Amino acid sequence: MASNSNSTEGFGEESSLQSICYKRGSLRLLDQRKLPLETIYLDVRDATDGWNAIRDMVVRGAPAIAISAALSLAVEVLNLEPFNGMSGDAAAVLSKKLEYLVSSRPTAVNLSDAATKLKEVISKVAATAVEAKTVFQAYIEAAETMLEDDVASNKAIGSYGASFLQSQLKDSKRLSILTHCNTGSLATAGYGTALGVIRALHSEGILERAFCTETRPFNQGSRLTAFELVHDNIPATLIADSAAAALMKAGRVNAVIVGADRVAANGDTANKIGTYSLALCAMYHSIPFYVAAPVTSIDLSLSSGQEIVIEERSAKELLHSHGGLGEQVAASGISVWNPAFDVTPANLITGIITEKGVITKTCIDAFDIKGFIQRAPGYTAE
Repeated sequence: MASNSNSTEGFGEESSLQSICYKRGSLRLLDQRKLPLETIYLDVRDATDGWNAIRDMVVRGAPAIAISAALSLAVEVLNLEPFNGMSGDAAAVLSKKLEYLVSSRPTAVNLSDAATKLKEVISKVAATAVEAKTVFQAYIEAAETMLEDDVASNKAIGSYGASFLQSQLKDSKRLSILTHCNTGSLATAGYGTALGVIRALHSEGILERAFCTETRPFNQGSRLTAFELVHDNIPATLIADSAAAALMKAGRVNAVIVGADRVAANGDTANKIGTYSLALCAMYHSIPFYVAAPVTSIDLSLSSGQEIVIEERSAKELLHSHGGLGEQVAASGISVWNPAFDVTPANLITGIITEKGVITKTCIDAFDIKGFIQRAPGYTAE
């Protein structure tokens, strides 16, 4: 990335909580490694910048990763030197760069899903167009549409989730929700998934308190979720990851809501490391456990969570403070296991909140996710 700035002037209606600042030909990403003490935006000028920003955790959160990748290539395409090839050549170049971008974070299915959809767009256009610029233009427009659709999707998730929780938790007039990692405006194009549900509950006067875990070792909860909750004046309390069970035992949590990087066909869910522990604690204390994610996070090609590839992060995130960016805090020579995600089995999950509605379990206590998607409005068979 060529330069950085703490100014977002010229990028429209932006706030410090907007992780993706885009206008045609220009993309800036909020460097989430610097939050909450510094608000710095980095210029992303091509797919290589986008790949590095995703891999280095400048941007994170499955929806935001997918959109940032798509837009980084859109910026590169718009600023290309004159391209001498034909439409097929342009499609081949774009497809290769999309495959490269997918390699930056393999666990987040939204990224591969976005790449697949964008490849379909450019392939279809290339089949009838002659000039390369027609294919490039189609790609740019498709990437921009993904940005717009993500915000609408998140707000729908928030609305469905808030309504569903009200109907299920009738004994509680106001609800206290525990969440993990960061699933808000900083993890998406805007509003958020699990944090979007919390925002919707708050806006309707139903939220008693949001509890967020610190989310070791990268501290997405203490640095990012807490930052968003304070910014929006949502009543909130930060807890250590290891305090979750005690909080539940004390009767201070009505429900747990987390996001997801990938959901298998049976409902097994990959999310930030520590999610599985929360689900086990919730089950023991008879607290409902919900996953909030867009339909693009669902991967029907995987029969169960055993097939989900779990990314392992650098040992430095555990050996050094500030998620690997600060001074050494662990003994030299110690070995490290640092998985970025864990898989929560479907039997521990109460429901999956999507922009199409809430997926609940059938009479045999299992999710029929494929059936839900096929019945959802706007579904078209491939």
